[in-house]
Amino acid sequence: MQAIEMEAQVTKNHEVVLDLPKDIKQGTVKVIVMYDKEKEPSPQKKERQFGQFKEVFFIADDFDDELPGTVWLGEQT
Repeated sequence: MQAIEMEAQVTKNHEVVLDLPKDIKQGTVKVIVMYDKEKEPSPQKKERQFGQFKEVFFIADDFDDELPGTVWLGEQT
């Protein structure tokens, strides 16, 4: 099996017309059509605003305090 690569245009009727080299004999062939899909425009990213999540998250006042031993021993409190 041999392969050739060539460009072709797709017509308005969605047909592909190829002008093959003379050394390709008459018969059945396999055709692979590769094309680039048109990219959809990406949505505009919203500009970040300083402090936009100010009250959404909070850290407890005792966040940096040592955890009680029950946490490490798996005991229920």
